[in-house]
Amino acid sequence: MARTRPRTTAPEPDGALWDQGEPAPEPESLEDLLAELDELVGLDGVKRDVNGMVKLMQTVRMREEAGLPAPPLSRHLVFAGNPGTGKTTVARLYGRLLHGLGLLSRGHLVEVDRSSLVGEYVGHTGPKTTEAFLRARGGVLFIDEAYALAPAGAGNDFGTEAIATLVKLMEDHRDEVVVIAAGYPGDMDRFVSSNPGLSSRFSRTLLFADYSSEELVSIVEHHAQRHQYELTEAARRALTAHVGTIPRDAGFGNGRTARQLFQAMTERQAMRVAELTSPDSAQLMQLDEHDLL
Repeated sequence: MARTRPRTTAPEPDGALWDQGEPAPEPESLEDLLAELDELVGLDGVKRDVNGMVKLMQTVRMREEAGLPAPPLSRHLVFAGNPGTGKTTVARLYGRLLHGLGLLSRGHLVEVDRSSLVGEYVGHTGPKTTEAFLRARGGVLFIDEAYALAPAGAGNDFGTEAIATLVKLMEDHRDEVVVIAAGYPGDMDRFVSSNPGLSSRFSRTLLFADYSSEELVSIVEHHAQRHQYELTEAARRALTAHVGTIPRDAGFGNGRTARQLFQAMTERQAMRVAELTSPDSAQLMQLDEHDLL
């Protein structure tokens, strides 16, 4: 059987937020979900870690069904990596996997950041954090740029109250909500260390490495295939050379950079094709080296 082309880890629209009165969705097949994970571009270490956690959770379920005590198991995770490395995509898949394992009732993802949790005045942060947390009941609360709740050098900051509220809610609803805190690797160490309750609950960190040049080209090709474009061999060579020259500095966006490259190529191709008289389907689909620069 031919292998499916790897998927990009470009961000997707937020998962649906189900009303608590609605029926829970049917669990998806673990085999299908793990295959979907495997099709993502790159992320070898993350895939290995997630597969290992799934096996651990399956064993825990078997022990419970056999009447044996379950070992300590923390499902909360830290996702450490630069922007555009697929953290949100994997978080969404993780929730669906836990739903498939029967460990979450819905498996949906609620994405928040500091502005979603921290209030503007005294007494506002606790209720605001609680409301966001409870929307994730049965699923995953994904806190993007979680380190912003514990800013470096900040003294009296409302983020501290948000963290304290989260710690209590994670304990009160430990079987209902999985929390994933995401952000830059160094900053996430500061976040976890900011409260003893966090360090005891976030015992596992998944590292999301930057994409290699070859992986970025694969992501561009995935976008092209998805939108019914085809790169010529010359375009592929030019793209590979161009990606290799992109500085890997603070402005580098990983998967977002690949998506921007694809968009720029389609815009240049549109201007080029508009000059043709009655272009055929092949010409409308083809991206060549002139569409890159």
